Amino acid sequence: MKTLLLATLILVLSAPAFCQTDKDDIKKTITTMFDGMRKGDSTMLRSTFHKDMVLQSVVNKRDGSTVLLTEKADEFVKQVGTPHKEIYDERITWGDIKVDGDLASAWTPYKFYVGEKFSHCGVDFYQLMKTAAGWKIIYIVDTRRTGNCPE
Repeated sequence: MKTLLLATLILVLSAPAFCQTDKDDIKKTITTMFDGMRKGDSTMLRSTFHKDMVLQSVVNKRDGSTVLLTEKADEFVKQVGTPHKEIYDERITWGDIKVDGDLASAWTPYKFYVGEKFSHCGVDFYQLMKTAAGWKIIYIVDTRRTGNCPE
C-alpha cells in the first residue's frame, strides 16, 4: 500500500514537469524563428509564420521624424535564405508573454549581430495565433537603434 501511495504521489508531483504550457509553445515558435535566421534556413523560418504575417518596424530617421516601415514577409524569408557570409544572430531577452485563448503577445528586448559584430538593438513585439498546426506568428513590430539598448 505504501508503494502505491508513493508512486501516486511521485506521479502527481512530477506531472507539471511534463505538461507544456501555451507560453512554452510560444517561446518555442519564436526560438525556432531565430534558429532559422541563424542557420539561414528559410523553410524553418517560414514554418513559424502565419501565411498572412505582417512585419513592421518603427524607425527614427536622422531628421528626427519617426516612420513605420512595412516589409513583406516573403522578402524577409528570401533575405534570410539567400546565402550570406555572416550569421544573422538576434539575441533576445524574454519579457512579458500574455495569452487569451488563441491570441498571444510577446515582448522581447533584443540585440542583433551580423556575425560577431553588433548591428542594432530594440524591442520586438509579437502577436501570435494558435492554429491547428500550433502557434504561428501573425505580426511582428520592432524598434531599431544603435545605442541605449534595453537589457
